[in-house]
Amino acid sequence: MVLVHRGKNWSDSNLVTKDSDPDSAEKLKEAAKTLKAEVSKHKHKRESRSLFATRRFLFPLGILLGALLAFSLIEPRDIQDLHAHLTLLLGEYTMPDIPGFDLSRVENEWQRLRSNIPEVWKFNVDGREFQVGESMRNRGLTAEHPIVLIPGIISTASRYSRFIIPVELLPGSRLWGGFNMLSQVTFNREKWINAMMLDPVTGLDPPGSKIRAAEGIDAASSFIQGYWIWSKIVENLAVVNYDTNNLHMAPYDWRLSFYNLEERDGYFSRLKSTIEGFKRRQNRKVVLAAHSMGANVCCFVFVCLIIPPQQNLTSDSFKWVESPEHGAGGADWVENHIEAYISIAGTHLGVAKAMSAFLSGEMKDTVQMNPAGAYVLERFFSRAERQKLFRSWAGSASMWIKGGNDIWGGPHGAPDDSHNCTHSHGELIAFRLAPPPPPPGSVSTSAGIREELQNMTADTASDWILQHTPSTFQKMIETNFSFGIERDEARLKANNLDHRKWTNPLEVQLPNAPSMKIYCVYGHGKETERSYWYTQDPNAYDETADQASGLDPLCVDPSDGSCSAGTPFDTPLVRKSYIDADFTNETLLPKVVNGVKMGEGDGTVSLLSLGAMCVEGWRRPRWNPANINVTVVELPHRPVPSIPRGGANTSDHVDILGSTGLNEIVLKVVTGVGHEVHDSYVSNIREYAQRMHWD
Repeated sequence: MVLVHRGKNWSDSNLVTKDSDPDSAEKLKEAAKTLKAEVSKHKHKRESRSLFATRRFLFPLGILLGALLAFSLIEPRDIQDLHAHLTLLLGEYTMPDIPGFDLSRVENEWQRLRSNIPEVWKFNVDGREFQVGESMRNRGLTAEHPIVLIPGIISTASRYSRFIIPVELLPGSRLWGGFNMLSQVTFNREKWINAMMLDPVTGLDPPGSKIRAAEGIDAASSFIQGYWIWSKIVENLAVVNYDTNNLHMAPYDWRLSFYNLEERDGYFSRLKSTIEGFKRRQNRKVVLAAHSMGANVCCFVFVCLIIPPQQNLTSDSFKWVESPEHGAGGADWVENHIEAYISIAGTHLGVAKAMSAFLSGEMKDTVQMNPAGAYVLERFFSRAERQKLFRSWAGSASMWIKGGNDIWGGPHGAPDDSHNCTHSHGELIAFRLAPPPPPPGSVSTSAGIREELQNMTADTASDWILQHTPSTFQKMIETNFSFGIERDEARLKANNLDHRKWTNPLEVQLPNAPSMKIYCVYGHGKETERSYWYTQDPNAYDETADQASGLDPLCVDPSDGSCSAGTPFDTPLVRKSYIDADFTNETLLPKVVNGVKMGEGDGTVSLLSLGAMCVEGWRRPRWNPANINVTVVELPHRPVPSIPRGGANTSDHVDILGSTGLNEIVLKVVTGVGHEVHDSYVSNIREYAQRMHWD
């Protein structure tokens, strides 16, 4: 085919330049000049751009920073593993001879390089790993008592065992803890949530899912590579001759209620057998060290009598141990087997953040994020999803605040209020703004109209939260926990028959173990969420049943008598409540940051929960009839700004596990010189405890 060039057809109307329109020609010339000037300007700007702003510089810089971050998390044993894996690989495949290369020299060079890295980059290792253990060994101290470590909530890794819905995981892969969890949350979010959530009715595994706590010391030594939890304590214990023959990590599925821990996993049966085995082989009583929620799990502090075989009790810890029907340990089991109990930042009387998490799926950590992070979190993992997940984890309800107004304060003030406070912590949940009126034309019998919001104390807030939760959650609370205070000694003894009381130190007595010692060690000096300002969303409604009205918009079968269906087209008018994150006023006392009223504590647990039982409750015969010696050590929070996790003198709720002060206390107790540990206070906890209503 021959292509013929089309000549200009000057008759085309679009190509005709009319001499009669000189203004148009001038405008075209001006536009051309302007466009040429703009092109020249942008070209000059691109040529003059700094080298540091170009992709040729930024791309290699990103690779370099990523490599440095990865190498900062490498430990010496990782290099040894690399050597072994490379040797195995070379033996598996036939390869041409290459010059000899000794990888053992790499470790020495790596150690020399790390010693020159500034401390800010030492995320995983900061040089304190064995200092406490070495100082104890230099004193001639060595392992005396076997020790069992009980981790807190979320510390124990959870491994995937079986899941019917396809999940890109192999059996044994970690669904909680480790970098694998991050990848699953990022790329398989819905499947991960379904796997981690428990059945709301049974409190056990949902159909098709089987998630179990990881086992061994590594189960809670680190959360992810580079973020240690118990590893500092384990390393120092190893220096004074501890190994798996006299050291045991007792991880558990923290999602389960304590009743179901024994029902499903036989956790307390195995814990009892481990302790008895240590005592039999070592001929020494055992030391228990529990962190955070582990203090609630370690319920040996709640037993003094033999429990008769009257009920089908398969519940928690040493109440179960001393029951003749189950543990068959007897009333003197704790006295014969437990040398000491070390409570590390124990949540004895609960935490305020548990209340906000159950109510609205929020806490200080979520509302105080920067706007960009908060937006991403809400889009990726919304409040409603977090709320639903928290409510399915019955174990976390053990940290519901205990004692009500008698411990946490009421409308006339709280024990930890300062003398010149502008707002009391006694109002656990307060509303800064009046709730908006109901929408026009709403049904007059709906709960939203009758619900009158007012500032709430610990007692009223607990009831209000339960009214805004599903009936399955309410039933779980009723059958597993109790959050009151008991002053009658006869009732305290009778509570040994009621497993719901066993996680509340205000409703049971310490065991009949006069030779046992209790050490309460916790941090102080870091701002901690204590109470909240809440508000309501005028455009969002709570679909949860309102117990005050009896209407349940989620009622499926009204004929069974458990719920009442609303009228057709009746929209629920109970508005969703959430923390008033827009309210910040640091001039108030207590300071308010993003709707959270800050108080004293270790950054997570309030000072009242950390120390009140230790300095006052367990000093009274009513709750401590055997007169067990209780020692309280408060560690001041003195972080080093150049070290990401605070260094040797931090007392943050988690980082305290790596502090020098705590490690010294643990090693002194287990090596037989616990008498060197004495009371040490840096807060006003004794004054606060005196203000509480114990009688």
